[in-house]
Amino acid sequence: MAFDQKEHSSLLGLKDEKTFELIFKKHFKNLQQYAYTIVRDEVVSEEVVQQIFFKIWERKEHLNLQIPTIAYLYRAVYNESCNFLKHQKVKNSFVQYSKHTMQERTIDDAGQKLQVTQIKQQIKNTLSELPEQSRTIFQLSRFEELKYFQIAEKLGISIKTVEAHMSKVLKTLRVKLVDFLPLLVMLIINSIIK
Repeated sequence: MAFDQKEHSSLLGLKDEKTFELIFKKHFKNLQQYAYTIVRDEVVSEEVVQQIFFKIWERKEHLNLQIPTIAYLYRAVYNESCNFLKHQKVKNSFVQYSKHTMQERTIDDAGQKLQVTQIKQQIKNTLSELPEQSRTIFQLSRFEELKYFQIAEKLGISIKTVEAHMSKVLKTLRVKLVDFLPLLVMLIINSIIK
């Protein structure tokens, strides 16, 4: 009788190890069932109640002794269960966001690779249609990064001839790649952002 009176009157009983153990054994199942109605998971509901008792024992010196034990335990189970659900919601949102982001990035990367391949193919096709000297001058300028005067010396032509050929080649590329311009802009922007 003294146990019930101490148990129901306040949390004072939770400071005594034997009383604490008796309260744990007496109320664990009901508290676990209450937690289950909130979290809908058998294992989690047990963990919630165990966590409550663990926290109580850890903080037993700082408990407010005026609160009825049962009311305190049910309130604690409710709060711990709600915290678990909030944490799960955040975790699930993050998982969904991560999946979505990775899926988009994979699609973007695959799409960009395809687009780059298409652009390269269009440049290759356009260059193959150019006269041989124009193609050679462009390749020396853009791929070997030679300056106009170096190209002129290497090919034995004037700088003005190199400039004229480069001008024609760049104009042809602009015309042939006009359909790819938005794509080129997007690829450039994406490479800057990443």
